[in-house]
Amino acid sequence: MKEAFAGVGRIAFEGPKSKNPLSFKHYNANEAIDGKTMSEHLRFSVAYWHSFRNMNADPFGVGTRQMPWDDGSNSVENAQNRARVAFEFMHKLGVPFYCFHDRDVAPEGSSLAETNKNLDAVVKVLKEEQERTGIKPLWGTANLFSNPRFLHGASTSCNAYVFA
Repeated sequence: MKEAFAGVGRIAFEGPKSKNPLSFKHYNANEAIDGKTMSEHLRFSVAYWHSFRNMNADPFGVGTRQMPWDDGSNSVENAQNRARVAFEFMHKLGVPFYCFHDRDVAPEGSSLAETNKNLDAVVKVLKEEQERTGIKPLWGTANLFSNPRFLHGASTSCNAYVFA
């Protein structure tokens, strides 16, 4: 796969006097404070939704974020490509964790079986990328709020189908 952020290397600590806009000025992951490194004190993660799904839209207009790696489709192939780009980004940033909702990473299908198949196909790529980079999930959970079927909640829904 072609790099989405070609020409950008790993982001490194260069100190407060660095003129490099793609460097850490104050966060030194290896600096020890009270017997622990900063990376042990601060468990940074990338939130998948905010970084790779949200188009930065508001009620007054369309999204302003440009993501040339995303073809705009709701296909499994696009979701897999997006996952590879996300791991490229996180790896270059040096972030050890990520967090996500199921619908952030994989498209919902027309049935539960298709939805699970889609998720399984994308999870395969997530696992490959986790093994390649060493980046781990901080948390992953179900999106139980954006689909209209969750109008009355998920496990609190009065609809037996939704509750189940």
